[in-house]
Amino acid sequence: MQLLVELVQTYGLGLAFAAVLIEQIGLPIPSYPILLVTAALSAQGNFRLAQVVAVAVTACLFADFSWYWLGVRFGGRLLGLMCRISLSPDSCVQQSTTIYERWGAPALTVAKFVPGFGTVATAMAGIVRLGAFEFAVFDLIGALLWSGLAVALGWTFRTAIDDVLQVLESAGRFGLAMIATGLGLYVLVKLVQRTRSARAPKLPRISASELYAMIQEDRAPLLIDVRAQASRRLGVIPGSRWLDPTSPQEALRALPRAEEVVVYCACPNDAGAVTIARRLLQAGFPRARALQGGIDAWIASGLPLQPASMSSPPAIGTAPLHALA
Repeated sequence: MQLLVELVQTYGLGLAFAAVLIEQIGLPIPSYPILLVTAALSAQGNFRLAQVVAVAVTACLFADFSWYWLGVRFGGRLLGLMCRISLSPDSCVQQSTTIYERWGAPALTVAKFVPGFGTVATAMAGIVRLGAFEFAVFDLIGALLWSGLAVALGWTFRTAIDDVLQVLESAGRFGLAMIATGLGLYVLVKLVQRTRSARAPKLPRISASELYAMIQEDRAPLLIDVRAQASRRLGVIPGSRWLDPTSPQEALRALPRAEEVVVYCACPNDAGAVTIARRLLQAGFPRARALQGGIDAWIASGLPLQPASMSSPPAIGTAPLHALA
């Protein structure tokens, strides 16, 4: 662990900038220990606290604006890709978008404190077309809070940090082995969960072209949109109604009875739509399918969308329509 101190002493603020940038890009490399040590060493006159904060904030803004513009450019496809390569792809999109839309732009002020949410939140801001100025204001506040806390902790506990490093150093290989084992077990559990999800019985899908043909032939099924409300602002499939994916089973039973139901989302492997479709089958609907590829497949096929405010009434037990538009 003494190596960490030596690295900070040698490379200084450049190392802090690189560590924060790499973490905010999305790689699982924690930068907080480096910020803590850098702030602690500022007591020796190596750096000024304001310099440490400025470097960390600059790195945050650089990474965050990159994700923001990628979100503007690629929309929901970017979020799907980010979550597809995560260890928990089936829950990544739904959890992240739910947190963002519950708080809106102010979520950016605390996003960096929520594991796995910081990068997704900045991309979501671009996807929902949050204004660049508004994004900059809230993201700057979040970067200052996140960086400032690390620097404040490093300065306050500057004497204790040396003691902690010495304890870790004395643990030697045993301590490193314990840390590596814990990380390995976490990754293993996530991989097992992912494998089980992939092996679960497949629910029948319907393609975008098949669904469009049914609509054109006046055989439209009951269309259920389970995307996050923020995503609906980009448009919905004509005739669809929104359903909160966390709705109780009673809300699903209260839906208009239909021989066929098609559920769609904007998530990897159609995970959210598949979950609701299975619950609909349990609620007594004779046939429920997920739209293969979700809203992205519909858009990629060049099929029409309509504003959320023109869609069917929301499902019973969900938010009023004016809250979704």
